[in-house]
Amino acid sequence: HLVPVFCLAAHRCARLLQKIKTEHATPQLYTALHRRACSTVSTPRITTHYTIHPRDKDPRWEGVEMERFADEADVVIVGGGPAGLAAAIRLKQLANKHEKELRVCLVEKAPQIGAHTLSGACLEPSALTELIPDWKERGAPLNTPVTEDVFSILTEKYRIPVPILPGLPMQNHGNYIVRMGNLVRWLGEQAEELGVELYPGYAAAEVLFHEDGSVKGIATNDVGIAKDGSPKDIFERGMELHAKVTLFGEGCHGHLAKQLYNKFNLRENCEPQTYAIGLKELWMIDEKKWRPGRVEHSVGWPLDRNTYGGSFLYHLNEGEPLVALGFVVGLDYTNPYLSPFREFQRWKHHPFVAPTLEGGQRIAYGARALNEGGCQSIPKLTFPGGLLIGCSPGFMNVPKIKGTHTAMKSGMLAAEAIFPKLTAETLDSETAGLHVPEYAENLKNSWVWKELYAVRNIRPSFHNYFGLYGGMIYTGIFYWIFRGKEPWTLKHCGTDANQLKPAKECTPIEYPKPDGKISFDLLSSVALSGTNHEGDQPPHLTLKDDSIPVARNLGIYDGPEQRFCPAGVYEYVPLDTGNGMRLQINAQNCVHCKTCDIKDPSQNINWVVPEGGGGPAYNGM
Repeated sequence: HLVPVFCLAAHRCARLLQKIKTEHATPQLYTALHRRACSTVSTPRITTHYTIHPRDKDPRWEGVEMERFADEADVVIVGGGPAGLAAAIRLKQLANKHEKELRVCLVEKAPQIGAHTLSGACLEPSALTELIPDWKERGAPLNTPVTEDVFSILTEKYRIPVPILPGLPMQNHGNYIVRMGNLVRWLGEQAEELGVELYPGYAAAEVLFHEDGSVKGIATNDVGIAKDGSPKDIFERGMELHAKVTLFGEGCHGHLAKQLYNKFNLRENCEPQTYAIGLKELWMIDEKKWRPGRVEHSVGWPLDRNTYGGSFLYHLNEGEPLVALGFVVGLDYTNPYLSPFREFQRWKHHPFVAPTLEGGQRIAYGARALNEGGCQSIPKLTFPGGLLIGCSPGFMNVPKIKGTHTAMKSGMLAAEAIFPKLTAETLDSETAGLHVPEYAENLKNSWVWKELYAVRNIRPSFHNYFGLYGGMIYTGIFYWIFRGKEPWTLKHCGTDANQLKPAKECTPIEYPKPDGKISFDLLSSVALSGTNHEGDQPPHLTLKDDSIPVARNLGIYDGPEQRFCPAGVYEYVPLDTGNGMRLQINAQNCVHCKTCDIKDPSQNINWVVPEGGGGPAYNGM
């Protein structure tokens, strides 16, 4: 008798949802009525992670040994990217110079240093030169100096060339085209030579606190948990790393940084962060079309004038005809039918782009979120026991499309601020965890802040009736002429998650089918990312409420997570009964881009770390 009851309830639910849609109900009313109407239909359980379902209330965990081994260091650094490694290197440089003993430990969730690093990348070498002046002699993998800059506005069939005047952010004279994974791996080697302890394959899963509320350190992730949330026979507790001060350099939208924002109210006096998703491919092309050192950027088609974004195409010089190309879409877009991945694939068919790729072979793919908020979105950087560095708080220069040099400099400034306090005869701190407000002061007095302040209005200037073109006019007048000295600071529009419009207010986007030569489908692309996770573990894409995806995201926004995810993690599939839909999370596909955590209109998705070592294999991207 249960099947007819279930079908009747599902049918009643569907009818009410359709009625609400046609009567223009608000999203809040829609969700409330959906839950009431479907109360007799059980929601399939999706999330099994202990952050949502505590283990102390799960009888399967009774009697399991939960004690963690703890170790002590002077400094713990979370994240083995440019910022974290620059901080580690600078700390050991200072310790060696002043003949001090200093234990610096760095944990990185990737199985090797650099394996999760993804960037365009056109590098401004200023911070690297400050940190390691003899980087050329040491063999840093900066092999391609920029020789040519090209900037374009694209229409569907044509290209409008735009001159790059001296002093504009897009000028790349003196910069290098690099494969950022290789550079980060090289930085790791420099850090190890200086005595930094690197622990790749260990994901920082939890922030630890002293009794006085200051940060005590971090705990790495547990391993050996089954997909249903139960302990396996091989279950092992993570370990604790305690330190006088902990540096958080997780990269864009770090999951520990999110906790720290709430714990210490770090975003109280700043604008909400705004983001973009960047998608990238590496191609081997016909040698006759190869122009080593050439840098191409474009804005315009296939995006409309009110959707922020653009492209890059860089010709590398590494002994074979390689190009790195990519597409960036601002995550404040409004149409839930937009797919950044498919916009990228469509862009490659433009008459100005396709000839470079024809006859070539795609060899790698990846995606990553980027901070675009600028200086008005930078949170408070210091708190008792810890500091935020790099892309975690967000130091990207948006019009330059560069953040590595500013991220590295922030790590160096953090090291220089904490070193004298760490090595003082008596630790001068009111809390058990060392508080170093000098770091934020030094950063605001550095070239990092000067650079970001000058371009602070360029990204938000695109929020005008003319969109892209209005923003370009603003940039030309107020940046090129006045160098960002206008006496006002523009605001962003709010969080990216709140910008989506209901699907009924938007026009679906018809994307062409991939041809398998220049454009490709999503799953074959993910295969090129080398992504791998241990299959039998709880999905690390957790939902605060398993009922919300169908109730709200699918019902109101037509399931935008199916389109904004660049890895096919989220799918809406029919229920086994054939009545209604359910969300399926293919966590093994996740490339750790964090887009879902940022763009989910219900803010119901919380990205947490999987078992250490899982994720993409971007070696050399």
